[in-house]
Amino acid sequence: MSRRVVITGLGVVAPNGVGLEAFTHAIKNGVSGIKKDPDLERLQFSCQISGKPEISTELSLNYFTELELRNFNSTGILYGVIAGLDAWQDAGLTIETKEYPDWDSGTIFGTGTSGIEKFRESIYKIDDLQTRRLGSTAVAQTMNSGISAYLGGKLGLGNQVTTNSSACTTGTESIMMAFDRIKSGQAKRILAGSTSDSGPYIWGGFDAMRVCTFKHNNDPESGSRPMSATASGFVPGSGAGALVIEDLETALNRGAKIYAEILGGNINSGGQRGEGTMTAPNPVAVKKCITNAIQNARIDAHDIDAINGHLTATSKDSLEIQNWTAALGRTGTDFPYINSLKSMVGHCLSAAGSIEAVATILQLQQGFIFPNINCTDLHPEITALIDASRIPQKLISTDINIIAKASFGFGDVNGCIIFKKYTT
Repeated sequence: MSRRVVITGLGVVAPNGVGLEAFTHAIKNGVSGIKKDPDLERLQFSCQISGKPEISTELSLNYFTELELRNFNSTGILYGVIAGLDAWQDAGLTIETKEYPDWDSGTIFGTGTSGIEKFRESIYKIDDLQTRRLGSTAVAQTMNSGISAYLGGKLGLGNQVTTNSSACTTGTESIMMAFDRIKSGQAKRILAGSTSDSGPYIWGGFDAMRVCTFKHNNDPESGSRPMSATASGFVPGSGAGALVIEDLETALNRGAKIYAEILGGNINSGGQRGEGTMTAPNPVAVKKCITNAIQNARIDAHDIDAINGHLTATSKDSLEIQNWTAALGRTGTDFPYINSLKSMVGHCLSAAGSIEAVATILQLQQGFIFPNINCTDLHPEITALIDASRIPQKLISTDINIIAKASFGFGDVNGCIIFKKYTT
């Protein structure tokens, strides 16, 4: 039996918008969520700007009890639970207490780290001989699978409940893992997504590597410049994205709204061979990931109307475009539209793929291409390959049928998914 797999719910916690309505407005209008970060300034980081979602205590109490929030400081779990529960409810699914788990539903929700602030607090308390004052949730907040455990418990999920972790590819990988599980008939629905902690203890290592921009500390909204000739490194960001991925038959039987269909995709690694390293992608593997995703989706490269790229505002942006043109066999004005959400939110690390996937699906469902901001000065190596018109800098309203979403992460790992407008 060939199962079709669809997306029935979306949730997002992003630096430029918490919730679908705010986020959709932001990406359509090129609203940046990047601001001056007083913590990074105080700690004398080179990069003193960041993209952090704004979450009030009042909003948090819609998802956690006051007791749960006592001694709770894991931003990654906070973001992930908000995005996950929003996606679940957006899919028309209820959050209720039942005696038995929902055996047909699970979650694959990724992260890079969990509860880094709780780790820091724990280290100080242990060193000060105050171990007993850590609190009963220290383990749940700091174990990598804390996010999927929280979501699994709040929703009573009885299918696979797990956390994946593949650097910047994490969110894209979680969607592909959910797709494969449903396609094989092992689950009817999976809450897929990813989250990332925020703050200096997450971002310090990147600042030390000098991969973050330091040139826009007094002009934060101009700092993230994918595909720009004046790009000088990425802006650190955080947040979470969530998607309810479901068997089509199950979705239709309960009358669910359908955002899009997943046709297929591919996950691979360059093995840190050839030109691939811990921090640089192997171009051979990137191109293979894209071509294999197209084959898995059973489409032609010319069927792709748009691409939501990885495109981090580093020196690798030109190489990514080069890999796309080679893999698709399309250049100049024949190249699909391409955009990078990172121009508005920065690089949300392990949450990047899922937040960007939400933006990708909104474009598909509502028929628009969101603008790339901060790239009026396109890099000449990029415009030598594709026409500037393929990199929109203003909102474009257009009917889209198929979009490719890709992520390329530390460790030389790659992911590419093909989304299609749903038709019966």
